[in-house]
Amino acid sequence: MSQIKALSGAETKKESPIQPRDIAKYQERVWVTRKKPFIDRMASAWLIRKFIDQKAAFGFIDEKAIDGLNKNSSAFDIRGGEFTHSGEMCTFEVLIKAFGLRDKILRKMAEVVHDLDMKDDKYKAEAKGLEDILSGIRKSAKDDMESLEKGMSIFEMFYVSKT
Repeated sequence: MSQIKALSGAETKKESPIQPRDIAKYQERVWVTRKKPFIDRMASAWLIRKFIDQKAAFGFIDEKAIDGLNKNSSAFDIRGGEFTHSGEMCTFEVLIKAFGLRDKILRKMAEVVHDLDMKDDKYKAEAKGLEDILSGIRKSAKDDMESLEKGMSIFEMFYVSKT
């Protein structure tokens, strides 16, 4: 029976253990992700620049190009990336856990990002307006970098409004 569930996709994904990371080893990196950034990628990029690597640069790749990254790059929210969905956690949650970030506001933001990205209503976060704003950014930005930067500014405002 479990083989049938596995084939049908009915089994839930098992959560991989998140390895603790040393922030000092993740400085001045190029953080790469998939093209067309949206909720989890925008939020994760904001989190990276705000709490992990203040001099982070960002790039966009096709998933197939992940094997060609150099040692000063870290991939996030991309299949095969160092930081991506794990079990029932979105990338934003994985980054918080991996770097041991402890902040009540980040915890609340993680609930919102999770619900918007995973669409599982786990936290019952009321955030439709935020999703609409991010969708508008995605549709109106001239390129992926502009979209990411504008999305990051929205998450900065969201964070500051809670302090």
